[in-house]
Amino acid sequence: MGRCAAVQVVKIDEEMGKCSGQELKFFNFINGGVAMAGTFRFTFGPWNIHEGADPFGPEVRSTISFNDKLSLYKELGFDGVQFHDDDAVPDLDSLSRNEVIEQAKAVRNTLKDHGLEAEFVAPRLWEDPRTIDGAYTANDPEVRRYARERSRLSLDIAEALDTDLIVLWLAREGTYIRESKDSKTATDHLVEAINGMLNANPDIRIAIEPKPNEPMDHAFLPTTGHALAIAALTDDPDRVGVNIESAHAILAGMDPSDEMGFALAFDKLWSVHLNDQNGLKFDQDKSFGSVDLRRAFNQVRILDRHDYGKRGEWVGLDVKAMRTQKDAVSTRHLSNSREAFLALLEVSRSLDQNRIDELIAERDYEALDRLIIMALLGRT
Repeated sequence: MGRCAAVQVVKIDEEMGKCSGQELKFFNFINGGVAMAGTFRFTFGPWNIHEGADPFGPEVRSTISFNDKLSLYKELGFDGVQFHDDDAVPDLDSLSRNEVIEQAKAVRNTLKDHGLEAEFVAPRLWEDPRTIDGAYTANDPEVRRYARERSRLSLDIAEALDTDLIVLWLAREGTYIRESKDSKTATDHLVEAINGMLNANPDIRIAIEPKPNEPMDHAFLPTTGHALAIAALTDDPDRVGVNIESAHAILAGMDPSDEMGFALAFDKLWSVHLNDQNGLKFDQDKSFGSVDLRRAFNQVRILDRHDYGKRGEWVGLDVKAMRTQKDAVSTRHLSNSREAFLALLEVSRSLDQNRIDELIAERDYEALDRLIIMALLGRT
């Protein structure tokens, strides 16, 4: 591991730009009797480097090829890649299963050439015209069949990429009008689809990514609690967990760190999508910590306090560059988010836990409030 293995927590700000995420593994840091033992490696998906189109305007930046995007990962301090199924195998609906597997294996070799790993594969079910009324929960049984078949191809892609994790963002599993679907029946369909994947591959794990709205007006699995409840209905609940996205929790009126803590209590937090959100609007995917630094701090702290990453979990980002960014600086949202995470980690690990415990015991939460604010302002 070399020089980077010796990086001290107090020098993260000086050294973080010199170490890859694979090397930058923090050892137990004892402060006031509390072990902060998280191990952090970072991922993002290739869709996070994009051309800047939005619902109100066309593309404003040049397209970067998939292989060129992979070349940027290490440079930006990332060691893992998140995949939709068709990020790995474009146009997979037109290919045979063997062709899909062979193309996915070629991508795995490309990843190895770049020193990268795949974190997860997510079936992209929401863009096909057939899934306009949902995929797993569509009223049309032929659409549901298509969604299940496409999902099983995602399992093959994951296996070829050497990852055992499938992420389910249930984008169109909901309604625009409640009377159009029966929520009990829809739940049954979701369980059926998840069971199909679990039974097709005994090694696969499934992480549900909850979101309360958008693109559908009403989503069937809006929160972490809903995701864990449906896990309990499946044939193998031990293999169904969650991927918590900061912005999705905020849109549900939740604090992301509380959602993470809830999932950690169930041993079900298998991935995170860190970003930020400016109010209860559309899903903004802003850079981590760019709106509410304290909210971001608490996400970092809960992960670190409970050993996130020690069993191979990744810190995933799902962030969009501002449309105003020029081509030459169109990846700063990624490096900025990683840098913010590491800086907040330094703040968290620098706190005197004995003093925090004293203030909690005294029920002096104003003093605790000030302690945290001053720490975030660099005035401890």
